[in-house]
Amino acid sequence: MAKRKLKNFAELLTFDNVIQHVFGEEKYDLPLKGKWGKEFFKNDKPITVEFGCGKGEYTVALAEKHPERNFIGVDIKGNRMWRGAKTALELGLKNVGFLRTQINDIEYIFGEGELSEVWVTFPDPKPKPGDARKRLTSAENCVKYKLMMGENPTVNLKTDSDFIFNFTKEVVANNNYKTLRISEDIDRDFPGDELLQVRTYYEMKFRKQGIPIHYIKFEV
Repeated sequence: MAKRKLKNFAELLTFDNVIQHVFGEEKYDLPLKGKWGKEFFKNDKPITVEFGCGKGEYTVALAEKHPERNFIGVDIKGNRMWRGAKTALELGLKNVGFLRTQINDIEYIFGEGELSEVWVTFPDPKPKPGDARKRLTSAENCVKYKLMMGENPTVNLKTDSDFIFNFTKEVVANNNYKTLRISEDIDRDFPGDELLQVRTYYEMKFRKQGIPIHYIKFEV
């Protein structure tokens, strides 16, 4: 396993659809900040970002279904990201990229109004009270997302966790965000929705255990 991880990390460095940047103690703006469309994708299509993309199944699926948009998968786990980045290259997708970085540093990565939509799929719930601000749908992170998005800034959460689903509903209510779609069980409520029926590695594990998948889409 260790040898395969090392091989994947080495190969990841050669992929032209991957940017790797992990900050040290000093924080500074990434040169691509505010220029992802012009310099990375070389077009002006709307950009959707998936935070905590894991193996990149959702990022790749969204890019396949929406060639009129650009997509970026963000995660710190390079070994997982390798799978999505490699698949995107094999499929010849030019509208998808991956960024390996810490998600809590995103204000140094994306410029104001640069993004159009955010997806958060099966995030770590971080249930300890002291970790509330680190949750990917926390009020603090939603403020960051809003600054990075233009008109109609929307966030999508898909999760198996009752905890993070209920926490997110509280964030939406407490901040007067607008709920656009919501479901405690997407198979029951949205059986024909192609995007919501995309299966990630972790989602398939949860489904085998009979765990319903929750979803909320809201405007910040």
